[in-house]
Amino acid sequence: MNAALTLPLLAYLAVMIGLGLWLGRRRQANGFVQDYFLGSRSMGGFVLAMTMVATYASASSFIGGPGAAYRMGLGWVLLAMIQVPTVWLTLGVLGKQFAHIARRVNALTINDMLQARYQSPLVVLLAGLGLLAAFVAIMVVQFIGGARLLETVTGLSYQSGLMLFAVAVLLYTLVGGFRAVVVTDAVQGILMLLGTVVLLAGVLHAGGGAATMFAGLKAIDPGLVQPRGPDGFLSMSFMLSFWVLVCFGVIGLPHSAVRCLAYKDSAAMHRGIIIGTLVGAVLMFGMHFAGALGRVLVPELTVPDKVMPTLMLTVLPPLVAGLFLAGPMAAIMSTIDSQLIQAAATLVKDLYLNHLCKTQPAPATIKRASKLVTLGLGLIVLWAALSPPEMIIWLNLMAFGALQAIFFWPLVLGLYWWRGNSAGALASMLTGAISYSLLLHFGIKPLGLHAIVPSLALSGMAYVVGSLLTPPPSPEVRALFGR
Repeated sequence: MNAALTLPLLAYLAVMIGLGLWLGRRRQANGFVQDYFLGSRSMGGFVLAMTMVATYASASSFIGGPGAAYRMGLGWVLLAMIQVPTVWLTLGVLGKQFAHIARRVNALTINDMLQARYQSPLVVLLAGLGLLAAFVAIMVVQFIGGARLLETVTGLSYQSGLMLFAVAVLLYTLVGGFRAVVVTDAVQGILMLLGTVVLLAGVLHAGGGAATMFAGLKAIDPGLVQPRGPDGFLSMSFMLSFWVLVCFGVIGLPHSAVRCLAYKDSAAMHRGIIIGTLVGAVLMFGMHFAGALGRVLVPELTVPDKVMPTLMLTVLPPLVAGLFLAGPMAAIMSTIDSQLIQAAATLVKDLYLNHLCKTQPAPATIKRASKLVTLGLGLIVLWAALSPPEMIIWLNLMAFGALQAIFFWPLVLGLYWWRGNSAGALASMLTGAISYSLLLHFGIKPLGLHAIVPSLALSGMAYVVGSLLTPPPSPEVRALFGR
């Protein structure tokens, strides 16, 4: 075990735990539930931008994405830049409307917003079940990414790295709640940005510059420097599918949308859009470009997901590598903590307190239940991560698509189309979930498109038809949502 590599990474984990402990003691006067699950709606523009970017830039982006670029070359780098507008789209489409309505109805979760809009426990139940199932899959991806990073850097076994990573994430999330999640996200976002820039500079220096490395890629496989990748894998239908899945459809991701409930004011949102888009552009280009060029420096990798930590170990001095390996670690931790806290909110706030509990429990009972549920979910994900696949990006994209198929139209049309109602929302969610599952299971690709494209089209039609065939929303709902 190389101490120069391992100690900075372990120190980073310790700092994140300490930050969570400190923030956990700084509860606000708004009560445990609002503070633990939404941080008392106190995010400024910079923190909003960094938590949006850090939540989106996950193990798939920092580990799986560069792994795909390593295998498929510069065409994947161009494809990855589709993701740059995600912060702008999410905050631009949902941000202002979500924030205003959430304050009117005291909504703390996405399911609170769905309940206020559709007045249907069935919509909330279906949304909660879909969210939990997809989040478990995405969190498994993050645990695998964190374990592989520690395995590569420290020499620990995969299982030991998994345990160490799980303990660190669970501790600061359990103690600090949403406030710890977004503040650590801001710290992690800065580390991700610095780590990406330093790594890319190191890769270019070690490889003799971009032109030399392009020639090296071409010598390995001419397809690595072509826009469509080796064997034309990146077809037009694949690129269209990818655009829907990781850009346009991101508006429907609950763990990003919930940030629209928690910022302080409109000025914070506008700053968040600008900062988040710029930081996201640097991260997406830097990490994927480094992954593609890494094929020249470390051509013998059998597991592409290990390209980022391997490159850091190869092109940077040990102490510098140890410091900036916190970048990919930050990307992983900042996604899983957000999903863990929202999954706990779904079970405790949306399902238990709002629908199953007959009387309001004591604050101490709510606090204990919230932390036990968070811990239980973390242990389930830990168990599921013990047997990892070779490339985590495909599992992550599958779960992303499931969330979008269920949530996209009920969230977007619920805000902007007054005629939408609970029947339309239910029809959309069921159609999206069923069609997406069947298309994936049977490998059906109409016109070569990924399952998310026809699933979103079908779920959108189901929303419109279901709403038009049933009575419109009540005047109270229309007034609440400004229609």
